[in-house]
Amino acid sequence: MRHHPRRRHGPRRLPRTAATAAALALLATGCAGAGGTSFGGGDALNVLMVNNPQMVELQKLTEEHFTKETGITVHFTVLPENDVRDKISQDYSNQAGQYDIATISNFELPFFAENGWLRPLDEYVDADPDFDQQDILPPLRESLTHKDGKLYAQPFYGESSFLMYRKDVFEKEGLTMPAKPTWNEVAELAAKTDGSQRGMKGICLRGLPGWGEVIAPLTTVVNTMGGTWFTEDWQPQLTSPEFKKATKFYVDLVRKHGELGAPQSGYAECLNNMTQGKTAMWYDATAGAGSLEAKNSPVKGKIGYVPAPVEQTKSSGWLYTWAWGMQNASKKADDAWKFMSWASSKEYEELVGATSGWSNVPAGKRASTYANPDYRKEAGAFADVTEQAISEADPNNPGTQPRPTAGIQFVGVPEFTDLGTKVAQEISAAIAGRQSVDAALATSQKLAEKVAEEYR
Repeated sequence: MRHHPRRRHGPRRLPRTAATAAALALLATGCAGAGGTSFGGGDALNVLMVNNPQMVELQKLTEEHFTKETGITVHFTVLPENDVRDKISQDYSNQAGQYDIATISNFELPFFAENGWLRPLDEYVDADPDFDQQDILPPLRESLTHKDGKLYAQPFYGESSFLMYRKDVFEKEGLTMPAKPTWNEVAELAAKTDGSQRGMKGICLRGLPGWGEVIAPLTTVVNTMGGTWFTEDWQPQLTSPEFKKATKFYVDLVRKHGELGAPQSGYAECLNNMTQGKTAMWYDATAGAGSLEAKNSPVKGKIGYVPAPVEQTKSSGWLYTWAWGMQNASKKADDAWKFMSWASSKEYEELVGATSGWSNVPAGKRASTYANPDYRKEAGAFADVTEQAISEADPNNPGTQPRPTAGIQFVGVPEFTDLGTKVAQEISAAIAGRQSVDAALATSQKLAEKVAEEYR
């Protein structure tokens, strides 16, 4: 992995995320009496995690299986994504050891490791050959390894992005989805499928503000259309012709043929639109396919899956993982590893396959999953294209020019949490028609310039 860049003013300055966390810590202290968070007493492990469906299922299975087998009690605190990120930053920056384990992503890992908030896992992996570390897909192993060469997290699931489309609608309209579509081809198909069924729109694309919402898919479009957030020497490029072209394309597409209420639609809303037959195509996370192909899904078996659309690059899918990171200050490290390794194991995937179906397993992390006949039987419609998308993802070279830091759908610096969210608000306002793309990017360029000054 490319080294994390150092600020001009020194590498040990507390990141903005940590500064925010410190402020939140004070608030949390003041609100402690109000409840809302419970900790396990004695030897119990405390786990802080995002409330995605796969994690909620893990919570349900833990007591009956992990605790029964090991005698280790686990207490979970489960929060929505934006809330859990703040909570994790707050707790890990304090290093009070309240939470032994938390779900972190490949975005946070470099900063957390740099600040010494995470415990290296190499010695646990070396002592646990049954975990089979070499089975973890290489892009995920690399993304969870810091520049010091140490491994700091284990993936619960991994994902890239791809295009999902209604095969039955395409067949009815006499349309063919290319095996590897370009964005211009997707725009043409969106126009032709818009209105093909009552209330159906051509495509669903995230428009909700948030660096992890609209910015994620938009940045992959920017990458493949020749744009970048920053040049290698930290020159902001949000008003460059390439960035403008990609953003105007994205905004025009969603405004003309996208979902109703696009400025308020994120991953969850697009998943619901696709599941309810309100959109003919959806470009988003590969993790969404499991829900579309679930036993009770009304569109099960009706969806086709192809790689992320491209223009100038060979591929354009993103790379993301929700992974288990152990707090360095945890006093229950051995028990914490037992839980992390169980939750990321082949054994756990088999448990989920047996209890709720193989299309629901937290996949995208192990090569063996894609060779498993049981998994392929249920997830065959999207298994190969998902594995290929993850394998082709290259965070160090996602576009057409060198970057100052690694990252496909984000810029790998702590300030991107704030920058990406503010730029997202500008883009979302353009999608809503409250301002032009040019105006949105002019404001965004000034925001990016302030971040760039820290690194030039």
